[in-house]
Amino acid sequence: MSEQDVAERRAAIVVNEPNRWRLETPGAPGWKYSARPGAPNKLLMISADCHANEPANLWAERIDPKYRDRLPRIWIDEHGVQWRKSEGYEKADRINLAALEGEDQVRSKAGADPLDRLRDDDLDGIDGEVIFPNKGLAMWATPDPVFAQAQCRVYNDWAWEQFGPHIDRLSPAAALATGDIEGTMTEIERVAKLGFRHVTLPSKPLFGPHSVGELNYNKVEFDPIWAALQDHDLAATFHVSTGKDPRSARGLGGAVINYVVHSLAPTIEPLVHICSSGVAERFPKLRFGTIETGIGWLAWMLDAMDEAYLKHHFWVRPKLKALPSDYFRANGFASFGEDKPGLDLIEKHNLVDNVLWANDYPHHEGTWPHSAEAIERNFKDLSEETRIRVLGRNAAKIFRFPMPARLD
Repeated sequence: MSEQDVAERRAAIVVNEPNRWRLETPGAPGWKYSARPGAPNKLLMISADCHANEPANLWAERIDPKYRDRLPRIWIDEHGVQWRKSEGYEKADRINLAALEGEDQVRSKAGADPLDRLRDDDLDGIDGEVIFPNKGLAMWATPDPVFAQAQCRVYNDWAWEQFGPHIDRLSPAAALATGDIEGTMTEIERVAKLGFRHVTLPSKPLFGPHSVGELNYNKVEFDPIWAALQDHDLAATFHVSTGKDPRSARGLGGAVINYVVHSLAPTIEPLVHICSSGVAERFPKLRFGTIETGIGWLAWMLDAMDEAYLKHHFWVRPKLKALPSDYFRANGFASFGEDKPGLDLIEKHNLVDNVLWANDYPHHEGTWPHSAEAIERNFKDLSEETRIRVLGRNAAKIFRFPMPARLD
């Protein structure tokens, strides 16, 4: 898509007043490569976190009939209020339906058709996207992992039908319900044969609050799963807001508390499990990382793991051949959208190869269709080589995207 084509398509999207801040940019003076779509020297840009737009009736139509009555349901009460309930959530959630205008309305309807996605990618300069569930993030919201696995199989079939023909640019993550270990092993074999290049696991294998001694990713029971992922060269991701109910706080400050404490923070846990329990040592080719949790916490987490390993040596087991942080730097990663504090740390803390940029298409918290402006705001203090790695090359390596000749 040429710069003129991009300008014409952009002109058709109304940037309403609440979104005008998205156009702010310091420009890119001195940059060898550009984030601008259509530019002849455009950077390779792979969004490591995008979302499908599944049909609302996908699971109701395709799942084994014995599970149909247990699917998440939505209803409207006598006051016209819409509610949603999944069997793993303690309470029903009130759905706040906002009246969307301008580009917010465009985003809310985007992503349903693969060819439209490709055109939207071109508009934002995206060469490839890693696609995660959207409505399907509720698949894990059940204490029954076998039921969750049945929902994952439905999603995986649909995702491959939709995006498999465009795998070089639209690469979906196969969903796995790891609390069902036997079912997960079967599904890994199936999705690998289909052609999936990466998988997404809940940040906690058994849905719900923590219980002492329960099955978790530091247990050797998961070794067959890690071995299978390593053997099939499937990167393992942990997407934010999976594994437990992120809407735990109610009342004043609830929205902020839930986002920071109950959504973002728990997604760090599986990384610590893998790095400190010997998993990454036993499976040295396993690639693993968090999605949509940001990166500002990353340097702190690595230092905290090493501090605990060294200072609490009398409690620590197993004894590792290297520090926990070394295993993360070797094969771990984390994706972000706009995280200037985190970007300020990655060169200083040797994390340039471990972070992946994403536009979170088509979600409102993402940067589509103004990713170039966001990149120019956030990446202006980083080196050219760091921009090349973080915006595309790291994701191409981890998720096995073809590398275009212009940046080989």
